Amino acid sequence: QVHLVESGGGLVQAGGSLSLSCAASGRTFEWYSMGWFRQSPEKDREFVARISRGGGMASYADSVKGRFTISRDNAKNTVYLQMNSLKPEDTAIYYCNTLDNTGNAPLDPWGQGTQVTVSS
Repeated sequence: QVHLVESGGGLVQAGGSLSLSCAASGRTFEWYSMGWFRQSPEKDREFVARISRGGGMASYADSVKGRFTISRDNAKNTVYLQMNSLKPEDTAIYYCNTLDNTGNAPLDPWGQGTQVTVSS
């Protein structure tokens, strides 16, 4: 059974930084691309960033490009999201997930997520 556990969220002022982690178990981690998503009360869950199986390729939503960096450590079955220059509109619950072979669709049940709150 796949298990995704996100951590690292918190309350930060605008312009600040946070680093999120997601520990995955139940799959052969290095076989899959991984993604970060977020959901706020005002919006449906949206894509934030994805990273390829080996970590050599990454892509981002336009809203976070240049501010967020996704990375992974296959030895630790963990994917990370470094978030800099945070804005109030980044406030959301952040989730990770395994991605299908198109690199677009999440494969597994969502974890509990981690709350990020950015104050103005």
